[in-house]
Amino acid sequence: MSFLRYKTLIEEGDLVIAYLSRENMTPLIVDSQKTYNNKFGTFKHKDMIGKEYGTKMPSHNGRGFMYLLHSTPELWTHVVPHRTQILYVADISYIITYLDLKPGSVVLESGTGSGSFSHSLARTIAPNGHLYTFEFHEERAKAVKKDFEEHGLSDLITVECRDVCKDGFGITGIVHAVFLDLPAPWEAIPAAKGAFKQNRIGKICCFSPCIEQVQRTCASLNENGFVEIKMYECLMREHDVKTIPIYTVADAINKIKIQQDKKRKRKDQNEQDDANSSKFKQDPPNLYVTKTPNEAKGHTSYLTFATFLPVLDDE
Repeated sequence: MSFLRYKTLIEEGDLVIAYLSRENMTPLIVDSQKTYNNKFGTFKHKDMIGKEYGTKMPSHNGRGFMYLLHSTPELWTHVVPHRTQILYVADISYIITYLDLKPGSVVLESGTGSGSFSHSLARTIAPNGHLYTFEFHEERAKAVKKDFEEHGLSDLITVECRDVCKDGFGITGIVHAVFLDLPAPWEAIPAAKGAFKQNRIGKICCFSPCIEQVQRTCASLNENGFVEIKMYECLMREHDVKTIPIYTVADAINKIKIQQDKKRKRKDQNEQDDANSSKFKQDPPNLYVTKTPNEAKGHTSYLTFATFLPVLDDE
């Protein structure tokens, strides 16, 4: 099953995202001998085979349904087993854009964690780019390497278990961009500098939850000759769509008259007032509007970006 190529029909062994709601999704490896159970009832894997991706599949007892979705990096971010804290779409999209990644880019990443960001990186640099990703924790490195193999990404991603802050990356002069998600990214910046292609401009991003980490990172970037050092914070703000009636000046005048009439003739003209009021309520058309919550969703991390300048010959 590949995250890079899309197909129409579900087959044995595919990774299918079982979608019940935005907050309730589950990854399933289709196995004709297995059954998936949830609050809506029983769903047999063999009944999924041959169906189109996007199918609305009812349960056997008819209590509910779920959608069978094709796997994508965005959906994988929602369902990935959290071996560590992961990056989400708001940060992922901003980082990929700011690092100027495209098909053919060579990227260095550390640490890999649960592999959420790695999936989006691989799709962006495919088909002829490459991602070198490093994870300090051996078990996490093994688990995410297995994920990449099962998802058809192993040709694009090289995974290595290494303490890059002490041992460096073992890579020199080949990458276009660097992403560091480390407790002390400033310790890896000198080695990251050497990994860049030395004859062209490159971009680096450091992902840190604390402003004190950002301060030390900026100092290290400056000491190592990086320029255009900037820090950003991405916050999610959802929009709720609602409808409201549109009132004209004539509507407003009519409403005021009705209210005045009610005061003067409350006892004598109740029926007439009710008829006028009902007529007024039916007249105005509706307008679609959006409203944002007073507060955005909480802070995840700060994104510190900088630019690597190519080495110029003295001659």
